[in-house]
Amino acid sequence: MTTSETGVREEILATAMRMFIQQGYHGLAMRQISEAVGVSKAALYYYFKDKEELFLAILNAYLNEIEASIDAIRAGAGSSTDQLRQFVESVLGQPAEQRAIIRLASQEMSQLSAVSRRQFDKLYREKFIGKLTAILQEGMERGEFRTFDAEVATWSLLGIMYPYFYPAHSSRPLAPETIQEIVNIYLNGVTR
Repeated sequence: MTTSETGVREEILATAMRMFIQQGYHGLAMRQISEAVGVSKAALYYYFKDKEELFLAILNAYLNEIEASIDAIRAGAGSSTDQLRQFVESVLGQPAEQRAIIRLASQEMSQLSAVSRRQFDKLYREKFIGKLTAILQEGMERGEFRTFDAEVATWSLLGIMYPYFYPAHSSRPLAPETIQEIVNIYLNGVTR
């Protein structure tokens, strides 16, 4: 791809991401995306064969970002507790529209073909859930955390974070104090 083609592709992805977040998968037509970007439908189909491929390109790009973030966190020195804090800060410190991609993936996955759902689920587990679970598992093995099913602990953490994956919750990154409170509630609970 030429530099200008790469620029058009990136513009399509950015515009489509905003539109999918606002309208959902089912409520959005390729025609609307092409009009918003200012390209013909034929040009849009040059880059993405259909809406499903475009949607998956957005989700996969975000998964790659999450994976790179978790890998960088795990490569740095620090306890599992530190790594967990850094992960939550990394995700919740993103602009609301960016972190909304996680919600979009979970809510709209049923709109995709069974093959695409399976492929995405495999990548989601490899690049995101599995890596986050590994941080928790290592923390349990080191004695930093009580012993739980590490995958249940992972989904519990994401459950606490999930309300903040809605763009309406906040248009800006969350305040550092709020993020720390979320981490503290997860790590220490609410009991005295």
